[in-house]
Amino acid sequence: MCAFNALIYEFEMCISFTHCLFLIIAMHLFLHKPSYVLLTLLLLHIQCNGSNDSIVPAVIVFGDSVVDTGNNNNLKTIFKVNYPPYGQDFSGGQPTGRFSNGKVPSDFLVEELGVKDVLPPYLDPNLKNEDLLTGVNFASGGGGYDPLTSVLAVCTA
Repeated sequence: MCAFNALIYEFEMCISFTHCLFLIIAMHLFLHKPSYVLLTLLLLHIQCNGSNDSIVPAVIVFGDSVVDTGNNNNLKTIFKVNYPPYGQDFSGGQPTGRFSNGKVPSDFLVEELGVKDVLPPYLDPNLKNEDLLTGVNFASGGGGYDPLTSVLAVCTA
């Protein structure tokens, strides 16, 4: 079964607004970033067919600025978003290093799975050992497959 047919099947099985919202995101990602589709389908399957008990003990995220929760704050890079208006809709209204005015998809993922409210960045100086047991975020804004990205980041930092 191709990925798009799987998305249509999950849409038919969807029973709540949240599930449908994740499905819409999955369809968007199918068109733009196919590698995220399988993760979103897994989340939909668990939420549509599972119980309220969390069956996912931890979430580890790798990626770029789409899912970065603040690792770049502690890196020597030009790709930083630790200044306003970033974070204005996040808890406390302060910039957190997320490439968003609020939560990023990795935060919504752990919240929906019932693991934790937000996913902390691995490079957070306030990270506790207990946080590692339920997952952390290794994503870094500006990360990607193109080798030129890292060359530009080093040259301009």
